Amino acid sequence: MRKSGKNLWIDAFSRVYVEEGAESFPLTAQILRNLPKAAVIPVGRYGELFSRKGQDFRLQKNAPQLILAVKREGFFFPGAKVCENFGRANFFYSSQILNCLYDCAYCYLQGVYDSANLVVFVNIEHTFREISTFLSRAPMYLCVSYDTDLLALDRLTGLAERWYEFAETKSNLMIELRTKCSNIGFLRRKDVNPNFVLAWTLSPERVCGLYERGSSSLKQRLAALREAVDLGYTVRICLDPLLAVPDFEKLYGELIEEIFSVVKGDELLDVSVGTFRISGEYLKRLRKNRPDCALTRYPFTLRDGVYSYPPEKSAAMLGFVRGKLLHYVRETQIYITDF
Repeated sequence: MRKSGKNLWIDAFSRVYVEEGAESFPLTAQILRNLPKAAVIPVGRYGELFSRKGQDFRLQKNAPQLILAVKREGFFFPGAKVCENFGRANFFYSSQILNCLYDCAYCYLQGVYDSANLVVFVNIEHTFREISTFLSRAPMYLCVSYDTDLLALDRLTGLAERWYEFAETKSNLMIELRTKCSNIGFLRRKDVNPNFVLAWTLSPERVCGLYERGSSSLKQRLAALREAVDLGYTVRICLDPLLAVPDFEKLYGELIEEIFSVVKGDELLDVSVGTFRISGEYLKRLRKNRPDCALTRYPFTLRDGVYSYPPEKSAAMLGFVRGKLLHYVRETQIYITDF
């Protein structure tokens, strides 16, 4: 059975490593208050721990630890080509947390980092300052939850709420927060900001159970999505990544029917659809970390430095899902990522 819960992090972090210089930030004090039983261990630079060679990602994932650090550069980056930009010219992402509490078998983060431990950059104010400077010149579309799931850690860090409060002060900033979590408690206390997009990644329940360990169930995600819509928030659905699992058409057909038994198409901003894809440099490490996972052993095709299903396979998967979606949403609401 998938381990899931509102406060999964309570049992996850028995040790907190605090980088030199990070101890003075308010977010550090907040996190340590929320983890009163954790051993606090000072370190020099976080990279000495997080980026050292020879770590066992899978072993660490069973008992990840927390590293509190100071972000000194790279406060935001241009969005990757494998991500949907929804027609936005100034498309960026920002990572206040590295790594995710959840353990999805297909997650690209396993190919990015040597460590399964989580890094929280506690100087969020510096990130806000850099983004504010950019916004003084041009608008921005910013994704803040690609390298983690901020909602899954929000009761520990409060960072999802901090981003929401920041967005309330910037009329030319649109933020997307993508999640597999059902924790939307802080949103009940807020005035609705239409420029804050809540994007739920939804998978068939069988996929959630087999391959998305620790995440909220499909029913929990849909209940949170329904509540967010009722509260007046802007909501996007992400059927991304589509996975070539047995009984693909049956499972994804049932998923789409279940989604639209809960929400109407005109209540959604749009639907993002894409097949599994991963940068070439990450796939080898992902396969090493998941040697027994059929999802990642698929004979992918390399195109422009990105591995995905062969073009005819991707086209069939995308075409099937698009056809099912057109029963519920307008064609202009469907964004398909293919390359």
